[in-house]
Amino acid sequence: MKTLCMDTAHRHLILVLMEDGEIKASLEKECWKHQSESLFPELIKCMEQARWQSEDIDEVVITDGPGSYTGVRIAMATAKVFCTTLNKPLYCISTLQLYAGIEANTFVMLDARSNRAYCALYDQGVLQGEEQIYTLDEIRKIKEKQKVSLVGDSDLIDVPSMKVAFAKHFLNLRPFAHKVEQIHTLAPRYLKDMDAYQVNK
Repeated sequence: MKTLCMDTAHRHLILVLMEDGEIKASLEKECWKHQSESLFPELIKCMEQARWQSEDIDEVVITDGPGSYTGVRIAMATAKVFCTTLNKPLYCISTLQLYAGIEANTFVMLDARSNRAYCALYDQGVLQGEEQIYTLDEIRKIKEKQKVSLVGDSDLIDVPSMKVAFAKHFLNLRPFAHKVEQIHTLAPRYLKDMDAYQVNK
């Protein structure tokens, strides 16, 4: 089974080509607001490295948000066109879930501007509670009260950012991905405070 994974929801362009539980090629590149112009050239490079043709891909996995108002749509639009045209299945995971991976007790925070962040607590790939928007002060209090590992934009609260192994996380989270039954109606998933990221569209 050959799987193409893509994420453009936040600061990075993430591409992963995996086959039968092994990563064949990957790219993890920080290119804030430039994912759209970088995606296809970098994807071609990854495909050449893996020696894949587009018709070889059996399925696509993407993140469906939350994240940048425009960013989430880049990988999603690409995946929708590809899967519809070639009649391939499409799967989704949460952007925050991708950052957490399958590590234990991991609190993810991604910058949502205006001193806020998209947040979620994941434990071994499973969401604990709900994904929601917190202020930075609220996150500081959570950090003080709970023993959690912080990933994402933790530098916003003066905690050094941890490097995320995105390719490994996509691989480990494949069993958690849910299939999109109606690809043409798939839309980015935003949290209730949707205007938090509007400044980046």
